[in-house]
Amino acid sequence: MQIHIHTNAFELTDAIKDYVEEKLALALSWNRDDVTKISVRLADINGPRGGADKSCHLLIVLKGKKQLVIEDVQADLYVAIDRAIERGARSVSRQIARHREIDHQRIRV
Repeated sequence: MQIHIHTNAFELTDAIKDYVEEKLALALSWNRDDVTKISVRLADINGPRGGADKSCHLLIVLKGKKQLVIEDVQADLYVAIDRAIERGARSVSRQIARHREIDHQRIRV
């Protein structure tokens, strides 16, 4: 599983990078083989003006399946990361379950 992290309007620190990689590894550990690539884009939408403007955008590419896009915007960057990764893990689980169900139905017919 390849993880690419990009930032917009602020510097990517080692602490943020490690946090994202650790959260992704933990959330997707059980289906690591089905995920080929994850692109994470972190942004501060309003810059120094403040507000609920920290964004975490995930693009998750599944092996032989479609791409999943998840985005969350919060006042705190770490909360946005947590929520986006949680939603991404649920989406990956649903997509894999659907794919297995379809494969199972094809075998039965």
